[in-house]
Amino acid sequence: MVPPATHGGPSPPNPQLTQQFLSNVLSQRGPSALPYSEDTKWLIRQHLVSLTSSYPSLEPKTATFTHNDGRSVNLLQADGTVPMSFQGVTYNIPVVIWLMETYPRHPPCVYVNPTRDMIIKRPHPHVNPSGLVSIPYLQNWVYPSSNLVDLSRNLSLMFGRDPPLYSQRRPNPNSSPNPNPNPNPSPSPSHGSSFGPSSSGNSLNLGPAVSSGYTRPAIPPRAYPPSPYGSGSGSYSRPQSDDPTEVYKRNAINKLVEMVHGDVTGMRKAREAEMEGMFNAQGVLRQREEQLNTGVKGMQSEMEGLEQQLQMVLMNADILEAWLRENEGKTRSLENVDVDDAFECVDSLSKQMLDCTAGDLAVEDAIYALDKAVQDGAIPFDQYLRSIRLLSREQFFHRAMGAKVRATQMQAQVANMASRISQYVS
Repeated sequence: MVPPATHGGPSPPNPQLTQQFLSNVLSQRGPSALPYSEDTKWLIRQHLVSLTSSYPSLEPKTATFTHNDGRSVNLLQADGTVPMSFQGVTYNIPVVIWLMETYPRHPPCVYVNPTRDMIIKRPHPHVNPSGLVSIPYLQNWVYPSSNLVDLSRNLSLMFGRDPPLYSQRRPNPNSSPNPNPNPNPSPSPSHGSSFGPSSSGNSLNLGPAVSSGYTRPAIPPRAYPPSPYGSGSGSYSRPQSDDPTEVYKRNAINKLVEMVHGDVTGMRKAREAEMEGMFNAQGVLRQREEQLNTGVKGMQSEMEGLEQQLQMVLMNADILEAWLRENEGKTRSLENVDVDDAFECVDSLSKQMLDCTAGDLAVEDAIYALDKAVQDGAIPFDQYLRSIRLLSREQFFHRAMGAKVRATQMQAQVANMASRISQYVS
């Protein structure tokens, strides 16, 4: 790898375009929305803007990330290079920082992203063979203080202590191939700005050094689960040689992985549609359950009211049956009974009520007769007034007495009903 050149490099990204891009992708709604929490999207935007300001070589993008269980999701990533200082020279390490669904409450997923002529150092204390980075800053991630700028600074520090990548030695076609190339990072005499050993200059055979004038090859997003046929992970495999047999084998493996991924994606979409139908059916069943529960409660309330009415009907039936039994023998002698004696009061209160009602109605009839007489001129008007005054006074006493008797009867009836209800309940 080589230190970055000082001239001829691409210009840094426009901060305004970066902010506009982040605002657009984070404000999307519907199926194309990114799977981040609404209350953290502003912090994600702030982290990425700060990262591009401090490290212009890292560019925010959206890409498809496939989990180990086959789930594919569209996520934000910072793709580019992170500078590191090794033996007094600055080199650039290509990395991809994935912002997972739970970011920033949980740490991002960082991969080193070697080009075709780079391989990962094995073993490495912080990078596994698939390129996944694990450093103490990621392990001790604390929300909301941890951020991407500090993460990139820690990556530069850790990679500077032990570079994770080195250039792959290509076999010389004019000499016999060496079956055991030396993968150890060591200085090699070379010239120019190419990766690995070359014919002149001094280039260190350690990890990818991307100069500012170097155009990094486009690498497909990590869209496939790890392949059991190689040491890498993601949607691509890293070539180890240019042998036609190996190239053919790698292409065949990649084709198989793409076919399997397509099948898995189709199965996942079918299962998602099936689950969506089941969820809809579950919602309909829950609505019907609520309606049935409401109907059952209404029927229970109606049943309780009918039971109370049944108790009242049974009590009245008992009273009528008792009265019929008592008066069954009297029906034969009704012809010889006086009209006034046809009905017999059951108690003294009923007799008083009957007398008061009879007196009230008799006075009412007398007043009516006096009205007719004074209209016909049968009696003088002053006598009519005296008679009306006396009759009205008498009618008032009859009505007052009737009201008192009626109140006493109601109290007695309530007490009697309460005693009967207690008998039925017991």
